[in-house]
Amino acid sequence: MMMSIYLDHAATTPVHPRVREAMQPYLTDHFGNPSSIHSYGRTARAAVEGSRDVIAQFLRVRPKQLVFTGSGTEADNMAIIGAAMANRERGNHIITTRAEHHAVLHTCEFLEENGFEVTYLPVDETGMVQVSALEQALRPNTILVSIIMGNNEVGTIQPIASIGQLLRDKQILFHTDAVQAFGLLQIDLAELPVDLLSASAHKINGPKGVGLLYVAGGVKLSPFIFGGSQERNRRAGTENVPGIVGFAEAVKLAAEEMENKWAQYGRLRQAMIETWQTSQIDFYINGHPEQYLPHILNVSFPGTDTETMLLNLDLAGIAAASGSACSSGSLELSHVLQAMCLDESRSRSAIRFSFGWGNTVEQVNQAAVRIAEIVKQLKGSK
Repeated sequence: MMMSIYLDHAATTPVHPRVREAMQPYLTDHFGNPSSIHSYGRTARAAVEGSRDVIAQFLRVRPKQLVFTGSGTEADNMAIIGAAMANRERGNHIITTRAEHHAVLHTCEFLEENGFEVTYLPVDETGMVQVSALEQALRPNTILVSIIMGNNEVGTIQPIASIGQLLRDKQILFHTDAVQAFGLLQIDLAELPVDLLSASAHKINGPKGVGLLYVAGGVKLSPFIFGGSQERNRRAGTENVPGIVGFAEAVKLAAEEMENKWAQYGRLRQAMIETWQTSQIDFYINGHPEQYLPHILNVSFPGTDTETMLLNLDLAGIAAASGSACSSGSLELSHVLQAMCLDESRSRSAIRFSFGWGNTVEQVNQAAVRIAEIVKQLKGSK
């Protein structure tokens, strides 16, 4: 029987055994509501706050600056809608890029329907935004900029520090979606000039259904979920205690393994590329040639199409994606590749492979051989 190989870690990751073990008591014995004042509630509250401390230390922020959410998407929504509404008297102009995750793009579209103006900056053919283009787009009424840290489809890492410094000098709020970069890039928020940052547990071998938003001191944010005083009145609703505990354990793992993971994913990426070079198939790597997250490899195979490739990969036991997991149900042309102005044949033959915990060089070599065979087969059948 053919071994299945999971190469879609940018969509979601398997929960690490250590994370499951940490969560287990809060799914059984310690089931209390953190808002309850009895011992069950106090135990749950201690778990939530202890987890907040762990993640705050990892990011080098104060624990009270972290808001637990239900996902990275919710954190993006909270940052953009919350900051826009709270700062509306200062202006109504927001800037983002055309290559953002849909959690940012659709939120900005919602704000446009509600009286805000949004500038969507272009990116170059590598997926990189130009700081000079951002500077030119700034207006006296600009209140917020949202730019992804590491792109979820092609892995391009944006110049977040340079952007942040420019905006800090002009007192404009800066949000970054760090969902793909979190746990791989060293993020030191004591130094990085960012006001709002989103992250998610299930991208770093934690559970689904829990994310976080970092909110810098002094940043005004209007809540958009109402009903209780949880998370210092910023996000109503009973906290997902097992999820939060799992998130903190996943962060501990990330802190221990960050350097090793970066090197390991780079090796896996290179092994896949070298196997394809040896097999003499045509392919193009999409994204920045140097500034990229090592676990994401977005590749176009000319003469094939994405949907047929994905079906054949699945039949061959290889899990990959066409880009953003949140839009993988419909295989329309990737908005990220369109924003990069790649020619249509390249955009229509792009596949995202993404590496993670559990993948080995042997696995990746085996997958790359199968992929090369599929490419040859598809091109030969035309």
